[in-house]
Amino acid sequence: MSSIKKKFVCQNCGYESIQWLGKCPSCGSWNTFSEEFEKKTKTKSSSSKISSSEKLFNINERVDLKTFRVKTGISEFDRVLGGGLIQGSVILIAGDPGIGKSTLVLQAVSKLNNKVIYVTGEESLEQISLRASRLKIQNENLFILPETNLNLILEIFEREAPSVVVIDSIQTIYREELDGSPGTIGQIRECTASLMEYAKKNNVAVIIIGHITKDGLIAGPKALEHIVDTVIQFSGEKNYSFRILRAIKNRFGSTNEIGIFEMQENGLKEVENPSQVFLAEREYGASGSVVTSIIEGTRPLLVEVQALVTASGYGMAQRVTTGFDSRRLSILLAVIEKRLNFKLSQFNVFLNVAGGVEIDEPAADLAACIAIISSIKDIPADSLTCVVGEVGLGGEIRAVSYIEKRIQEAQKLGFKKIVVPVQKLNLSLSDYQINIVQIKTLKEAFKEILE
Repeated sequence: MSSIKKKFVCQNCGYESIQWLGKCPSCGSWNTFSEEFEKKTKTKSSSSKISSSEKLFNINERVDLKTFRVKTGISEFDRVLGGGLIQGSVILIAGDPGIGKSTLVLQAVSKLNNKVIYVTGEESLEQISLRASRLKIQNENLFILPETNLNLILEIFEREAPSVVVIDSIQTIYREELDGSPGTIGQIRECTASLMEYAKKNNVAVIIIGHITKDGLIAGPKALEHIVDTVIQFSGEKNYSFRILRAIKNRFGSTNEIGIFEMQENGLKEVENPSQVFLAEREYGASGSVVTSIIEGTRPLLVEVQALVTASGYGMAQRVTTGFDSRRLSILLAVIEKRLNFKLSQFNVFLNVAGGVEIDEPAADLAACIAIISSIKDIPADSLTCVVGEVGLGGEIRAVSYIEKRIQEAQKLGFKKIVVPVQKLNLSLSDYQINIVQIKTLKEAFKEILE
C-alpha cells in the first residue's frame, strides 16, 4: 500500500514545513518554499536480525587510515584531503560555475591506477572527450558514463565495481521514485544519501561536484554538508588565473590546509611557491605598495597590498576595496585620522590586494595603513621590508598568530627586514637571518618604515 506525503521545503537551506511559509524560520530568506511530493510504500514491520558479522569494537582498536588512502598524484589536492582519497568516503567539491571543478577532478582521477567511473550529467560525452584531449589525459582505467538516473547509475556501479566514482554534478541526478525535478532539495538530498550508502557499503570513494548558488550556499541545501564526509571549496576570481582549494569540513583530516592552482590552457597547474608568484609583477620603489604575510590554512603567503589616495573633487569621498574588507578599511582610516592627524575626509582611498587574493585576517591591518600613508605622502616604502600586525582602535599594534612562519617565509624570499608587533618569539632575534623590528604603535611603525 502506497501513500503520498506532501511537504514544503525551503530551496535555500532545506528546512521542511507541513505548510507554505513566506519567510523561512531557519535561514530567514523570503519566498523560497516550494511544494514537494514523496511516495512511500508501507510494508509490514518485521524485527531486525543481527548478522553474525556485526560486533562491538573497543575504542582502543585503532584503524590505520594510511592503508585506506589513495594518492591522486596532485600534491595540492592530496594535501587538502589530508593525504589522499579515503576508500568509502564521500567528498563534495563546490564552487562557482566555470571555476574549474570538473577540470580539477578529471585531472586528479586520471592519475589513478584504479578503475574510475566519471558520471556526467551536465556535459555530453563529446565535451568530456574534448576536455580530456586538451588535458592530454590517457588512462585505460577511466570510463565516462553519460547518465542522470541514479537507479541506473547504481546498477552500473554494482556491475562494474569501480574503486572511485565521480558525480558531475549532483544537481542533474534524480531518482525516478521521487516526484521532484532534478536539482530540488528533496532530489539532491536523497541522491546524496543513496551515494553515501553505496560508498560505505562497497568501500568506494565518491566525489560529488556541486555548484554554488547566488547566495553562496553549496548545491542549494545546506543539508548536503552534513551528509558527506568532506566538503571542499574551490574558489577564485574569474579575471585571475589563480584558484584556491580549501577544506571546510573533513572527517579524515585537517581543515587548515589549502591548495593553490593556476589555470592554464592545458589545465590546472600546482603552484609550489605561491608567495613568489604573487610578488612576481611587483613594481619596486612605488609609493602605496607594501608587502605583508598572511596565513591561508597553515601556509604563510606573502602578498602585496596597494593603496592609492587621491583628492576628491566631487563631494563625497570614495572608499573602494578589492580583496580587503571595506568595513575594516573604514575603521583603519578613522584610526589614521585620530592617531596620526591625517585628514582623509576629502580624499578618495582605493585599496587593492594584488593577484586576486582575499584577505580575511587582521594581520594585514598594519600593511594597509602604511600603504595608505605612503600614498598620501608619496613616499615609497622599502621594497625589501615586510609588514605584519593588527591595528587596534587606540593605534596600538596587536600580536598575530603564526608569527614565526610569517618571519621564515619573508626570510626565505630574500626580504631584509620585517616589522612585527611586540610579542614572544620561540627563537631569539639573533637566530634569524632577517632583521626583525618589533613595534608597539602605529606611530612607531610610520617612523620606522617611512621616515
